[in-house]
Amino acid sequence: MEQVVERILVSEADLKAKVKELGESISTDYAGKDLLVVGILKGALVFMADLIRSIRIPIQIDFMAVSSYGQGTRSSGAVRILKDLDRAIEEKHILIVEDIVDTGLTLNYLLDNLKSRGAASVKVCTILDKPSRRKIPITPDYNGFVIPDEFVIGYGLDYAEDYRHLPYVAVLKPEVYSK
Repeated sequence: MEQVVERILVSEADLKAKVKELGESISTDYAGKDLLVVGILKGALVFMADLIRSIRIPIQIDFMAVSSYGQGTRSSGAVRILKDLDRAIEEKHILIVEDIVDTGLTLNYLLDNLKSRGAASVKVCTILDKPSRRKIPITPDYNGFVIPDEFVIGYGLDYAEDYRHLPYVAVLKPEVYSK
């Protein structure tokens, strides 16, 4: 991986510690509530798998797939639902699990969409946050790491569907995506 990784931004050990901390907070905040954890595919899959194992209360899970990137490195701003939820969400507390919050456009769309379906509440948990790129003022309710405006891979994040398997978050060398 040395040929594509400029530097490791968040280590595997730091990710594990933060996921445990987030799971504890979520467990406390949602104790006694009907919680549906909604993973946003494909990027949040690795984070969500680790996160739900650290949550100590009963939960249900579901997935959505949305796209605003395509094969590029910047959000297009146009959000499309590629896979919707498999269940109704009325009166459920929804926790959206995202890999990264960037411009906020996709997340804003998801928040509005899920709230309009009658959810009791909708909150967001992300492992990475890039507030410097925000186009819409959104702050995740549960946040792992604030990162600079660099293209990152690993821990579920990809470039052209590659590098999701890396156990850490790394900055992708610009020459890889500038070709």
